Amino acid sequence: MNLRATLRELLQTECPLIIPDAYDGLSARLIEMAGFKAVQCSGFSMALASQAIPEARLSFEKNLEITRDIVRSVKVPVMADAEDGFGPPARVFETVGAYVDAGSAGINIEDQVLPPTGIKGVVERSLMKDKLHAARESAAAKNATDLVLNARTDALASWPDRKVGLREAIERGNDYLSVGADLVFVTGVKTLDEARQLVMEIQGPVSIAAGLPYNIGTLSIRDLREAGVARVSFPSVAVFSALQAVRKTLSMIHRTESFDEVMEQNLLCSMDDASGIVSK
Repeated sequence: MNLRATLRELLQTECPLIIPDAYDGLSARLIEMAGFKAVQCSGFSMALASQAIPEARLSFEKNLEITRDIVRSVKVPVMADAEDGFGPPARVFETVGAYVDAGSAGINIEDQVLPPTGIKGVVERSLMKDKLHAARESAAAKNATDLVLNARTDALASWPDRKVGLREAIERGNDYLSVGADLVFVTGVKTLDEARQLVMEIQGPVSIAAGLPYNIGTLSIRDLREAGVARVSFPSVAVFSALQAVRKTLSMIHRTESFDEVMEQNLLCSMDDASGIVSK
């Protein structure tokens, strides 16, 4: 089964494709078992869950290792988080090839300046376009021309004036589509009006992240579907849910020195539940 082709079809038919972000094999399998048809890898969540470090310190090697684990754990398409490609265009070529070899059906590459310098910023458009061109060439070299290339722009979140940032994101999105990106992922979207403008003015599929602190109360999946968004990701829902559950459970045990409250609130699954996950 060609999962790259499956992912392309889902982006055409789901409207939007709802794609939660995983941080390891277990979270990926839970996403699949919940009924979602694809999985997105989250570099932020991988770094937090695997090593409790900032995303910028997660190495390419560790990111790739976890991505392999996620791909092996599910039967649905997986999109890798390749950050900024981990270097200049020549490095991007190698990076994309490695994720293709790992079984990724799609890949995100962003224009954010990495590592961050304290003030959020984006690289020159020409550099990002060169990276996307290298990514497309790498996919072709691996006989994976159907790899879904998701070009992320952080322009909206990088400009103090949101109207200027929105315009920059739109122009960058169209530039990125012109050099081979399949869809444009705009970060920092807070309102439905912003989502609608992006869909209207970007000349290709638009991806938006939801369930984040800055938009969890303003953007619903229903809203984004009606706006015509092609893909909706949840970059931190899984890892934050796990963090809260583990912290709550362990705090109860530490405080009470018993399992009574844990049992009352049904916070622990059974061995049968666990077996149902691993026996797939």
